[in-house]
Amino acid sequence: MKSFTEYLTFNIPSKMAFLNITPKVADCVRQSGVQEGLCLVNTMHITASVFINDDERGLHHDFGKWLEQLAPFNPDPNVYHHNRTGEDNADAHLKRQIMGREVVVAVTKGKLDFGPWEQIFYGEFDGNRNKRVLVKIIGE
Repeated sequence: MKSFTEYLTFNIPSKMAFLNITPKVADCVRQSGVQEGLCLVNTMHITASVFINDDERGLHHDFGKWLEQLAPFNPDPNVYHHNRTGEDNADAHLKRQIMGREVVVAVTKGKLDFGPWEQIFYGEFDGNRNKRVLVKIIGE
Protein backbone atom coordinates (compact mmCIF):
# COMPACT_ATOMS: atom_id res chain seq x y z
CA MET A 1 0.00 0.00 0.00
CA LYS A 2 1.18 3.52 -0.84
CA SER A 3 0.98 6.46 1.51
CA PHE A 4 1.42 10.15 0.65
CA THR A 5 1.39 13.17 2.98
CA GLU A 6 1.32 16.85 2.07
CA TYR A 7 0.77 19.95 4.20
CA LEU A 8 -0.96 22.92 2.57
CA THR A 9 -0.52 26.32 4.22
CA PHE A 10 -3.05 29.13 4.01
CA ASN A 11 -3.00 32.68 5.31
CA ILE A 12 -6.41 34.22 4.68
CA PRO A 13 -6.34 38.01 5.19
CA SER A 14 -9.95 38.21 6.43
CA LYS A 15 -11.71 36.98 9.54
CA MET A 16 -13.95 34.59 7.57
CA ALA A 17 -13.60 33.18 4.06
CA PHE A 18 -14.13 30.02 2.02
CA LEU A 19 -11.44 28.82 -0.38
CA ASN A 20 -11.83 26.04 -2.96
CA ILE A 21 -8.82 23.77 -2.40
CA THR A 22 -9.93 20.99 -4.77
CA PRO A 23 -7.20 21.69 -7.37
CA LYS A 24 -4.47 21.53 -4.69
CA VAL A 25 -5.85 18.26 -3.30
CA ALA A 26 -6.23 16.79 -6.80
CA ASP A 27 -2.58 17.68 -7.45
CA CYS A 28 -1.63 15.76 -4.29
CA VAL A 29 -3.55 12.73 -5.58
CA ARG A 30 -1.62 12.90 -8.87
CA GLN A 31 1.69 13.18 -7.01
CA SER A 32 0.81 10.22 -4.78
CA GLY A 33 0.46 7.79 -7.65
CA VAL A 34 -2.47 6.15 -5.84
CA GLN A 35 -5.05 4.78 -8.30
CA GLU A 36 -7.53 3.26 -5.83
CA GLY A 37 -7.75 4.45 -2.23
CA LEU A 38 -8.79 7.22 0.10
CA CYS A 39 -7.85 10.86 0.50
CA LEU A 40 -8.19 12.48 3.94
CA VAL A 41 -8.14 16.27 4.10
CA ASN A 42 -8.23 17.91 7.52
CA THR A 43 -7.45 21.26 9.00
CA MET A 44 -4.90 21.27 11.77
CA HIS A 45 -6.35 24.36 13.47
CA ILE A 46 -9.35 24.65 15.76
CA THR A 47 -10.63 27.85 14.15
CA ALA A 48 -10.74 26.57 10.57
CA SER A 49 -12.70 23.92 8.70
CA VAL A 50 -12.57 21.57 5.72
CA PHE A 51 -15.87 20.60 4.11
CA ILE A 52 -17.42 19.50 0.83
CA ASN A 53 -20.10 21.47 -0.96
CA ASP A 54 -20.94 23.38 -4.14
CA ASP A 55 -18.62 26.11 -5.45
CA GLU A 56 -21.30 28.76 -5.78
CA ARG A 57 -20.73 32.34 -4.60
CA GLY A 58 -24.28 32.86 -3.30
CA LEU A 59 -24.07 29.70 -1.22
CA HIS A 60 -20.78 30.84 0.31
CA HIS A 61 -22.37 34.18 1.18
CA ASP A 62 -25.24 32.28 2.80
CA PHE A 63 -22.80 30.12 4.80
CA GLY A 64 -21.11 33.23 6.17
CA LYS A 65 -24.39 34.95 7.05
CA TRP A 66 -25.82 31.80 8.66
CA LEU A 67 -22.68 31.14 10.70
CA GLU A 68 -22.54 34.75 11.87
CA GLN A 69 -26.17 34.46 13.06
CA LEU A 70 -25.41 31.23 14.94
CA ALA A 71 -22.13 32.41 16.48
CA PRO A 72 -21.64 36.15 15.97
CA PHE A 73 -18.21 37.65 16.48
CA ASN A 74 -18.10 39.39 19.86
CA PRO A 75 -14.84 39.86 21.77
CA ASP A 76 -16.68 40.64 25.02
CA PRO A 77 -15.68 38.05 27.66
CA ASN A 78 -19.16 38.37 29.16
CA VAL A 79 -20.63 36.94 25.94
CA TYR A 80 -18.22 34.04 25.39
CA HIS A 81 -16.39 32.54 28.38
CA HIS A 82 -13.53 31.43 26.09
CA ASN A 83 -12.70 35.09 25.54
CA ARG A 84 -11.85 35.36 29.25
CA THR A 85 -8.55 33.62 28.38
CA GLY A 86 -7.43 36.76 26.52
CA GLU A 87 -8.55 35.44 23.15
CA ASP A 88 -11.29 37.04 21.07
CA ASN A 89 -12.10 34.09 18.79
CA ALA A 90 -14.69 32.00 20.62
CA ASP A 91 -17.05 32.44 17.68
CA ALA A 92 -14.45 30.93 15.34
CA HIS A 93 -14.26 27.76 17.45
CA LEU A 94 -18.06 27.41 17.30
CA LYS A 95 -18.18 28.01 13.54
CA ARG A 96 -15.51 25.36 12.99
CA GLN A 97 -17.51 22.88 15.06
CA ILE A 98 -20.53 23.40 12.83
CA MET A 99 -18.65 23.22 9.49
CA GLY A 100 -16.44 20.29 10.43
CA ARG A 101 -12.80 19.30 10.72
CA GLU A 102 -12.20 16.93 7.82
CA VAL A 103 -13.39 15.15 4.73
CA VAL A 104 -12.56 11.78 3.20
CA VAL A 105 -12.89 11.35 -0.56
CA ALA A 106 -12.53 8.12 -2.51
CA VAL A 107 -9.75 7.95 -5.10
CA THR A 108 -10.85 6.02 -8.17
CA LYS A 109 -8.69 5.54 -11.27
CA GLY A 110 -6.22 8.07 -9.88
CA LYS A 111 -8.74 10.89 -9.37
CA LEU A 112 -10.93 12.27 -6.60
CA ASP A 113 -14.30 10.55 -6.94
CA PHE A 114 -16.95 13.22 -6.31
CA GLY A 115 -20.69 13.44 -6.74
CA PRO A 116 -22.13 16.18 -8.94
CA TRP A 117 -21.02 19.68 -7.96
CA GLU A 118 -18.90 18.51 -5.00
CA GLN A 119 -15.70 20.41 -4.26
CA ILE A 120 -13.41 20.60 -1.20
CA PHE A 121 -13.26 23.87 0.72
CA TYR A 122 -11.10 25.38 3.40
CA GLY A 123 -13.19 27.53 5.75
CA GLU A 124 -11.40 30.25 7.69
CA PHE A 125 -13.02 31.73 10.79
CA ASP A 126 -10.08 33.53 12.48
CA GLY A 127 -7.73 34.64 9.70
CA ASN A 128 -4.54 36.67 9.33
CA ARG A 129 -2.10 33.90 10.26
CA ASN A 130 -0.64 30.77 8.74
CA LYS A 131 -2.71 27.61 9.16
CA ARG A 132 -2.04 24.12 7.84
CA VAL A 133 -4.23 21.54 6.16
CA LEU A 134 -3.12 17.90 6.09
CA VAL A 135 -3.67 15.86 2.93
CA LYS A 136 -3.11 12.12 3.52
CA ILE A 137 -3.62 9.66 0.67
CA ILE A 138 -3.48 5.88 1.08
CA GLY A 139 -4.14 3.09 -1.36
CA GLU A 140 -2.73 1.14 -4.28
